[in-house]
Amino acid sequence: MVLSNTNSSLWIYYFSDNIILATKSPSRTRDGVMQDIETSLTRLKTDYIDLYLAHGIWSADELDSQTRRWAKKARAKRKIRFFGFSTHSNMQECLLEAAGLGWIDGIMITYNYRLMHSDAMRRAVDACVRAGIGLTAMKTQGGGQVQTDSETELELAGRFLQKGFTDGQAKLKAVWQNPNIASICSEMPNMTLLMSNVAAALDKTQLSARDTSLLQRYAEETRSTYCTGCTAICESCVDGEAPIGDVMRYLMYARSYGNHGKAGYHLKRIPQKVREQMVHFDYASAERKCPRKMAIGKLIRTAIRELS
Repeated sequence: MVLSNTNSSLWIYYFSDNIILATKSPSRTRDGVMQDIETSLTRLKTDYIDLYLAHGIWSADELDSQTRRWAKKARAKRKIRFFGFSTHSNMQECLLEAAGLGWIDGIMITYNYRLMHSDAMRRAVDACVRAGIGLTAMKTQGGGQVQTDSETELELAGRFLQKGFTDGQAKLKAVWQNPNIASICSEMPNMTLLMSNVAAALDKTQLSARDTSLLQRYAEETRSTYCTGCTAICESCVDGEAPIGDVMRYLMYARSYGNHGKAGYHLKRIPQKVREQMVHFDYASAERKCPRKMAIGKLIRTAIRELS
């Protein structure tokens, strides 16, 4: 399991008696990464980082040869043990690209019951495993809590309650049951969530085939409500700058996680001019090509209106 502190971009991985320290950098250049790691080392009062990640990449092409040389030198100087990246967007493509690079040690990806069963994700995960890349899953709740508005939802809630765990714990178990996933990054801002996640980790009860099938059915029935980050499809359909995937993620922070402050903070980091233009863009083509048939235009305008 991973404790996540999003304010300091710090993760502490717990594996039995070992602690693995991880953090990230938003930089894409060698100089930027070098500056960021020195800042992290100073703030964390340590002389090395176990796992250092380039945060939020869209394509492995963003990791240039200078970054590769820096990572090699940083390993040699024992400033880092492993290097990799995190990604919210175009994840399958990023994983496949990384598997062919030969120098990526670890990747943090959005991975949950909504995504894990697709053929594309399975192929990408398998390629990373063959390449020796460790995978950490984030966004494992797949858009928040199960509601009780449909027959499938009621059946899910009843089955989980009968087994003695919540739907949130069940979603963690769905990911943990995949041996190709090394760990889960779960934000735990309070003791209630911390204790719930620890209890789920200690409870060895596994989801049955029926449980997994129900989760898949629920995911299919609600597929138009969840963005899977395949932004190369939708964003290429818009005539102008439109970070659709980012806005969808911020809307999820507000609606599914109830964290309006975090959602608004991130949305306002998108330049005001871009936000104003996004309200007026035509998203019809993007909606037609969206594999999940999301109402992209309506959701974008809602997010900008509610969170700006």
